[in-house]
Amino acid sequence: MGVDWRERYERAAARYAAGETRELDERQLVQLANSAWAAGLSLLMAGDREEAAVWLRRSAERYRESWTPDAWGRPIGAMKALLIAGDAAGDAARWTVDVAAAEAKSPIGRYAGVLALLVLGRDEEAAALAATLDDGFPGDVAAALSALASHDADAYRDAVASVHRSFEEQEAFLEDVPVPDTALALDVLAARRGLV
Repeated sequence: MGVDWRERYERAAARYAAGETRELDERQLVQLANSAWAAGLSLLMAGDREEAAVWLRRSAERYRESWTPDAWGRPIGAMKALLIAGDAAGDAARWTVDVAAAEAKSPIGRYAGVLALLVLGRDEEAAALAATLDDGFPGDVAAALSALASHDADAYRDAVASVHRSFEEQEAFLEDVPVPDTALALDVLAARRGLV
């Protein structure tokens, strides 16, 4: 049975509209970001790239507004949303570097740093930082990041195929939207490097 992407969009947009009527504290801003993300990806899957980009940019803005120290998923979400929207994502990447993601103790924080460095074209630094992603981090994503940083097309294709397989084996998805957003964002970075 196929996914009704337009219906998923309408549900996500309704959650966003309802959320805007509440007090916009950190938690509510994250919920708004997630709802906008879901709306954007649902529209993308429905074939409406232009309106999807509007929602994905809105999601990135909300993720950034909601950020608190060590909440590394939010700059990651902002950069991925902007990349998928077709934006350069440079401002979000510079912000991520400025808040010291590369020096984070957690692998997810350093992942944010690697992603930011890749967006900014600082591939040698990204390669060095990607090498610090350890057992607490998905190996296929780390391999894809390393391949992007070293411009290794074959290694990238293998790694991103594994990212896709991992996604297909998942049972739960953010906002119940089964879209491989990590692979989509990484593919944008790969295309910029002529790897896909």
